[in-house]
Amino acid sequence: MHQALNSRAVAGALHHRGALRNPDTRARIAATAATAGWHNGHGRGWWRHGHGGYGWVGPLFWPFAYYDLYGYAMWGYDPSFWDYGYNDIYAGMFAPYGYDDLAGYLPPGIGGNSVGTRQASRAFASTNPAPDQLTQMCGDDSRDIAGLPIDQIQQAVQPNETQRAALDDLANASVNAAQGIKAACPTQLSLTAPARLAAMQHRIEAMIAAVDTVQPPLEKFYDLLNDEQKARLNALGQDQRRKSRDTGGSLAQTCGGTQAGVTDWPAAEIDAKLHPTDPQRASLTALQNASAKADDMLKSSCQTNDALTPPARLAAADKRLQVMLQAITTVRTALDDFYGKLTDEQKAQFEAIGPGRAGLSRQSDAAPTHSRRRHHAGFGGIIRHFMAFGW
Repeated sequence: MHQALNSRAVAGALHHRGALRNPDTRARIAATAATAGWHNGHGRGWWRHGHGGYGWVGPLFWPFAYYDLYGYAMWGYDPSFWDYGYNDIYAGMFAPYGYDDLAGYLPPGIGGNSVGTRQASRAFASTNPAPDQLTQMCGDDSRDIAGLPIDQIQQAVQPNETQRAALDDLANASVNAAQGIKAACPTQLSLTAPARLAAMQHRIEAMIAAVDTVQPPLEKFYDLLNDEQKARLNALGQDQRRKSRDTGGSLAQTCGGTQAGVTDWPAAEIDAKLHPTDPQRASLTALQNASAKADDMLKSSCQTNDALTPPARLAAADKRLQVMLQAITTVRTALDDFYGKLTDEQKAQFEAIGPGRAGLSRQSDAAPTHSRRRHHAGFGGIIRHFMAFGW
């Protein structure tokens, strides 16, 4: 984990706004971090998103949340935001990471296999903040990284004095929004399914608050523009899309995309491992029903057409986040009830389901060493390519 994220290519991208504003680069960083330690970080986990990113990176849900939200709202071409959906809730319940996997996200020297070391790691995880690598993926609240490309917008729209003041207000709101999302970075490892869904809810609530912060100044600035200025601002998104390696596709096609069949409910495995009692089985049925309801909610809230302006796209993002929050709370309520009825041994068996699936994924994704070297070189080259644009 630490070696992967401290590599020159990844570390450079994490501190370069041009690189981080490209969805393909963010997806590659997330993939490197999410599978670090699995075949030198190049396995393909079952919880992978349709565009190559990951909704869960160790204990962190929604890496680069600010950039995904900002990229879609301002430019429109960024598909990363719409990759999130029910598959991430499922990965929250059946996490791909065991304890030893999560320990790799702690500072070096804390993890290990011995009972004493594991106990020390647990104590550390409950009282100390997440490592720097994760906080960098949570977001950067500095104006140079998180701030809007004011010079680029000014050059495009040539604002008058009133419009310039509104643009400054929008820039300040953008930084404040990034600060709020960064503050929702996890400060401890979530070792149980209820804790992971609670972390998801906290992260989504921070994103909704960020939208509430940015929406009024964005609408004010946009309303002050004349039709020609609006057209030039909207054209910036088309320019950014041409620079992106993403091939696009409708949002309805990409919304919540993941590998086919990976979110099938593991009913037989739960039954074989937990041997639920009748009351437990009733709660399990309620949890399955809540999960199916959440899946339907999120499918029905997929954007069916492309919003054409930044305010309209931000409003669409807000609607999606609100539905996602509702879906998470629906599942979380049922999960808390079911989990509360389990014995400690049953809880341990439930938590082992996801890592067991991840183990199978690691085996199936094994690749020759020379292929991994080519991937590493390609990643660094792509990072340098996008950094050269200086966005």
